Amino acid sequence: MRSMTEGATREWRSNWTLVLASAVGFSFFSVMLAATGLFIEPLGEEFGWSRTLVSSGPSVATITTALLSPLVGLLIDKYGTRRIALPGIALTMASIAAFSLTSGAALQWLLLWCFFGVVSATIKSTAWTAAVVGSFQRSRGLALGFTLAGTALSQTLVPPMGNWLISSFGWRSAFLILALGWGGLTFLICALFFHDQRARRQAGARGGASGKEDLAEAPGLTPREALVNSALWRLGISSFVVMLLTIGLGIHLIPILTEAGVSRSNAAWLASLAGAAGLAGKLITGVLLDRFQPNWTGGLTLGAAAFAFLLLMENLRSPGLIMVAMLINGYAAGTKMQITGFLASRYAGMKAFGTIYGVLAAVLALASGLGPTFAGLIYDFAGGYEPFLAIGAGGCILGGVLIASLPAYPSWEKPDADEPVAPRAAEHDPVPGGSAAGV
Repeated sequence: MRSMTEGATREWRSNWTLVLASAVGFSFFSVMLAATGLFIEPLGEEFGWSRTLVSSGPSVATITTALLSPLVGLLIDKYGTRRIALPGIALTMASIAAFSLTSGAALQWLLLWCFFGVVSATIKSTAWTAAVVGSFQRSRGLALGFTLAGTALSQTLVPPMGNWLISSFGWRSAFLILALGWGGLTFLICALFFHDQRARRQAGARGGASGKEDLAEAPGLTPREALVNSALWRLGISSFVVMLLTIGLGIHLIPILTEAGVSRSNAAWLASLAGAAGLAGKLITGVLLDRFQPNWTGGLTLGAAAFAFLLLMENLRSPGLIMVAMLINGYAAGTKMQITGFLASRYAGMKAFGTIYGVLAAVLALASGLGPTFAGLIYDFAGGYEPFLAIGAGGCILGGVLIASLPAYPSWEKPDADEPVAPRAAEHDPVPGGSAAGV
């Protein structure tokens, strides 16, 4: 245990700036999605657009990034995360700034979102996750928790900041300031502190290390092997089902609560409570993944989301239980990508992690895009949310069981607790996360 603690401390000492840069980078990816609601009324007033048109933009971007995620993962495996992420940040800055040129044409609006989806695919979770899991072994779960908390940062800061920018300078200037201000700071931090294993190995090679050592493959599955791996299939199915249901619940949460007799103002407050619980969920789950059996930690966390659906059902809900449901849903909702990334790194290894996780990220993006429509269709067909809540409870239990029953890790992911993570001499050049040589 002592050597494991020392190994985790060594990882953080060498790579805390990487986690900081990754969290900030992921926050920039989330800026536009967190700000879209603020622009609905200004754009509607100026151009006479319907809310359906304005809000359809993020859906276009989500579908686009889902389609491109496997390709981005492949590029990350080939060129490294830094070479993909830094140009991606610059292009995303340009994309967000371009929204200030909106003329009122609906096609232009949708094309702007399509372009945003293309370029921002390079800075979605795949890039930041791949870099972090490649540098952390002992404390991988907590490092992922801090990294993915970047989206909570944008969801917390963007609404009040964006509202002030629109009120003070207008919506066109707000797009420019978000692009150049948040984006410029992100680019600077990532240029200084964001690295990956490929860049560090290449730096070592330039310093005199063997070229063969530089090109040595990390252990893990090839994409072809991953395609027939039952553990990854179960992980993908679980992630899709739980994401589909919990995102559907999140989008329809306000009408579900108002139908339960909660006022709109209180419903909004409860939704923000769920957001705070999501931030806590990322960090607590990160610690648990590092210290306990990860498949049980992930399975119980995702399975617990079933209680959020059950406690909102008509025959069970009460003011107190509704609040408990919000806390449970927020906590579990904040961990889905984290659990998926952590377990994917363990079962797939680092050989083709970008490609494999890129596919899983596409699955998550597809589920998040379909979830609201799925919940809406059930509501329209049944005339209420009760069937959706029942399906949600059952689906989350299924997802939790699929994760909890995953088999043992492959041989490269069985570190010896009596050995340190890496020799002291390699403290500033961490071994890839799946390597048995690094533990």
